[in-house]
Amino acid sequence: MRPRIAVIGGGPAGLVLARVLHRHGHPVTVLERDSARDARPPGGTLDLHEGLGQLALQKAGVLAEFHTLSRPEGQAMRILDVDGTVLRDWQPREGESANPEIDRGQLRDLLLEQLDVRWGRAVTEVVPGSHDGVLVRFADGRQETFDLVIGADGAWSRVRPAVSSVTPLYTGVTVVETSLDDVDTRYPDLARLVGDGSVAVYGVNRALVAQRNSGGHVKVYARFRAPLDQLPESGRADAEAERSSLLALFDGWAAPVLDLLRHGTAFAHRPLYTLPASHTWPHVRGVTLLGDAAHLMPPLGAGANIAMLDGAELAESIAAASGPEDLDKAVRAFEEQMWARAGKWAKITIAGLERLVGPDPSEAIALFDDVQPS
Repeated sequence: MRPRIAVIGGGPAGLVLARVLHRHGHPVTVLERDSARDARPPGGTLDLHEGLGQLALQKAGVLAEFHTLSRPEGQAMRILDVDGTVLRDWQPREGESANPEIDRGQLRDLLLEQLDVRWGRAVTEVVPGSHDGVLVRFADGRQETFDLVIGADGAWSRVRPAVSSVTPLYTGVTVVETSLDDVDTRYPDLARLVGDGSVAVYGVNRALVAQRNSGGHVKVYARFRAPLDQLPESGRADAEAERSSLLALFDGWAAPVLDLLRHGTAFAHRPLYTLPASHTWPHVRGVTLLGDAAHLMPPLGAGANIAMLDGAELAESIAAASGPEDLDKAVRAFEEQMWARAGKWAKITIAGLERLVGPDPSEAIALFDDVQPS
């Protein structure tokens, strides 16, 4: 009899895991708290790396479809000084596909095909050690039992407490996100400023990044250092007050750069949290974690890629297991492998955030010089 497997969370990591299991003919249930696939905006764009996110999609059998949807031109990156001077202008070579961009919504829809997703199933608690497996309790009072519960439910995972008491810590950096729609028609000067990919400006303890999505949509991210207790409550900031506050924070920067904020629509505060780079846990039979639930790190292009590969590799291990004991050994081995890889990348991204939003803007430019191909 095949083990009953539940994936908690319908983000990239959980969906890749489910797709790989589905490809191997293994039943799996995805439990997602959102009421429907379009219940909320899916977020911005992701660059999927060869050997990480793209490898995960290959294991899921959807790499060709990804290349059809993705935007290799989105790898372009321009860095400006605060006065608007162009300091760096990288353009991908013809045929370059090391890190093409794809909208999160497009990726989600690609992975959702053929999967058993139960929408509106908000998990409140996971209790291992039940005589019949692992008990999952839901916000509506229902409960269900599985042989293996995989927490792919993000930074504030409801599965994590079943294996670890560690909680995320604030990095000292907050991101305020806004966006521009139909940018090529409504704001052609800003469209040229952003280009096909991203534009970034770095100052002292602050940065402004704009990133092109598909369909003429641009996401804008203002990053700055601020004490957590000085930030407005999520969803409570008045849009015009927020705009004025940000314009004051970036006062003196070039007018075209500030126009990214002047023309932004709604503003959302996103304080950045991380888990310790060394985060591990004593193995608990029937429960494991992957992605942000296991190794939350700053959003510097690695986290989603590693999370997706986590999901693909765990799925392959599950599919190859023969019997409950073999399954438990496979999960143990996966955790050891995941911890080693994630620990390395967590150190890199945590150090990278210090350089990108720090007292010396030249460190941010040097970091990009380090990672860009020659």
